[in-house]
Amino acid sequence: MESLRGKLLISSPVLVDPNFRRTIVLISHHDDDGAMGLVLNRPTELKVGQMVPELGELAFADELVHLGGPVQSDAFVGLAEFSPDTDAVTVIGRVGLVPADSMLTDLPIDRLRIFAGYAGWGAGQLEGEIDDESWIIVDAEPDDVFAADGDALWRAIAHRKGGKYALIATMPFDPRLN
Repeated sequence: MESLRGKLLISSPVLVDPNFRRTIVLISHHDDDGAMGLVLNRPTELKVGQMVPELGELAFADELVHLGGPVQSDAFVGLAEFSPDTDAVTVIGRVGLVPADSMLTDLPIDRLRIFAGYAGWGAGQLEGEIDDESWIIVDAEPDDVFAADGDALWRAIAHRKGGKYALIATMPFDPRLN
């Protein structure tokens, strides 16, 4: 399978794992050894400055931390939109992972989102889940990463895919309530 780096995964209605039900995942790494991504639409109620006190003085300290996935939920991952003319390694457009050893105050960042944990798949695992129709692949846009409303993002991405996928955008979280 071609690398899915920079693509979005929409959880399909057949995916019932509570960690991923009705999620949008941005794939930041994908090769023969496995894949890594960040769930974009699961904000927590805690602010960056509360969860990471050393970032409390920065401009984005009042932003909400997002739950990036079930793997290492005590580790923090930054996804930033870097200023133009930056030589940062990006995933989509000017959006890329913040290097773990960097000082955020030294980076030319226009927007930033902090995630607790990430989503990870071993070799062949993601491909198997795609074959099982657990995930729907959609092209990512940089603004997807910084969407304010997670549920609206899920609906918008499903609608963007179009066709039969636009129909799932209208489904309630719990179809029994329809």
